[in-house]
Amino acid sequence: MSFPILSRALAACMLLLLGAAAQAQAQAQAQAPAWPAKPVRLVVGFPPGGIVDTVARQLQPRLQAALGQTVIVDNRSGAGGTLAAAEVARAAPDGHTLLMVFDSYATCPLVYPKLSFDIAKDLQPVTQVASNPLVLVVNPKVQAKDFQRFVGLLKAQPGGLNYASVGPGSSNHLTAEYFKAVSGTFVTHIPYRGGGPAQQDLLGGQVEMMFLSAVLAQPHVNAGRLRALAQTGAQRAPAYAEVPTVAESGYPGFEVNSWVGLLAPAGTPRAVVDRLQAEVRKAVTEPAFQQRLREQGLTGIANTPEQFAAVLRTEQDKWTRLVRERRLSLE
Repeated sequence: MSFPILSRALAACMLLLLGAAAQAQAQAQAQAPAWPAKPVRLVVGFPPGGIVDTVARQLQPRLQAALGQTVIVDNRSGAGGTLAAAEVARAAPDGHTLLMVFDSYATCPLVYPKLSFDIAKDLQPVTQVASNPLVLVVNPKVQAKDFQRFVGLLKAQPGGLNYASVGPGSSNHLTAEYFKAVSGTFVTHIPYRGGGPAQQDLLGGQVEMMFLSAVLAQPHVNAGRLRALAQTGAQRAPAYAEVPTVAESGYPGFEVNSWVGLLAPAGTPRAVVDRLQAEVRKAVTEPAFQQRLREQGLTGIANTPEQFAAVLRTEQDKWTRLVRERRLSLE
């Protein structure tokens, strides 16, 4: 006889609890600080004019319009971008200080083992913004006109040719070592302190080959100053439609991409991270932005934080294994 009365009492209690929960949620949202509440600083760990800086400056006006706050691109170059990363890792996790990184971010613990921050704990992925393959380019004095003949030349002259990189642990250094491992060839590594000197000697013929960013290689290839033999992406990039990939040229599974990504200090609210990722996705799907990226040999990505985190883990695992197996010196 008392069950209907008890049921009505339980229902009333449930309604009260749900109402209290809704009220608490509304109060929490009302008390949460608005974001962004001040200018947003987009820290770039490289000098103006490079790929990371270029993408950041293309993104800046679109983020500024979407967020309703000033977005400042702040170049803090030095130590392969790790000085900027350390600064952002120490910043307040409130979404007002962000970091644009290059693919070298995934390998910086290998190159700089005494970092003042932990890339897995102190910074959190927001999204990968864009990517492009590297292109195997050679000085025109190299006799081989295609990739297969070039591999044959390397095998016939082990150690007879040199390759340039922008320094130990860089993407063009590790990609070349990856290529040497799968192709069974030996080419001498000539490290440089930056891309400018490396490209200058490549163009001058002091070194014969380099795995160069597709963006940087394109004007030289178009002008005939360098010859493109292969590209490192899984598929051919539109800007290099006539150039085969390494994978399709006899080395299946070979894939390396240069990329630009966005990170925030660890602890940044998930709502802020999701908003940033959504605004970047809107930008990279905008036709004018896509066209600008294509002109630079880039492809827009704007993946989720979880997908970007998985990319970082894969990159770190791949290059750490390569460095250990080949006992590479990164000093």
